[in-house]
Amino acid sequence: MKVTIRIWDFPTRLFHWSLVLAVVAAYITATLGGNLMDWHGRIGSFILGLLVFRLIWGFVGSTYARFGSFFPTLPRLAAYLKGRWHHLGHNPLGALAVFALLADLSLLVGTGLCSSDDIAFEGPLFKLVNDESLKDKLSGLHAQAFNFLLVLLALHIASIGFYRVIKKTNLILPMLTGKKEVPKALAIPVTGGGPVRFFTTVIIAGAVVWGVWGGVELIKPVESAPVPVTTPSF
Repeated sequence: MKVTIRIWDFPTRLFHWSLVLAVVAAYITATLGGNLMDWHGRIGSFILGLLVFRLIWGFVGSTYARFGSFFPTLPRLAAYLKGRWHHLGHNPLGALAVFALLADLSLLVGTGLCSSDDIAFEGPLFKLVNDESLKDKLSGLHAQAFNFLLVLLALHIASIGFYRVIKKTNLILPMLTGKKEVPKALAIPVTGGGPVRFFTTVIIAGAVVWGVWGGVELIKPVESAPVPVTTPSF
């Protein structure tokens, strides 16, 4: 007997599809270049906020959004490869892909913040890197991380197609609706998350992005000029 449960919470789905749109937009703006590089930087900052959000949500979100529920430990991987893994959420191989994507995107964004195209764009942390050779290495690493991201995305799309055609499992629909039909024995009630945690996480993620782009500098107290001391003459 199967029942329908809500497996992916709204924040997780919002993160997923926002990230999809942001990565596509980042690719387009980087490819076209020119004046769009400013938008490339803004989109990169948005991705930074998304990554910070997902990192926090991985600990305070609902059951299947938490990293602990799908972290790819060796016993879980072994059970999956032997056909003995029967749980909901990301399977162990899918979990490896999730962490690989998050790690690569973090590297991509981190190096982008410290990079410059020498024409139209300069990351907010570019001036903090004093070594010119290091700047060049970070820019090169940024490009390599993007190429690796394309590989990961290709594997991700291929796995979705494999599940749809071979295993007759639609992985996209649950990420749209949040709901999935599962065996009753596996239907564990979803706990955690909620609007308070969601909005708190959004605020923290926004604060990180704001701080990276110089927000901390804006709230520094303005130092008043010293008042000259004059010695009275008699």
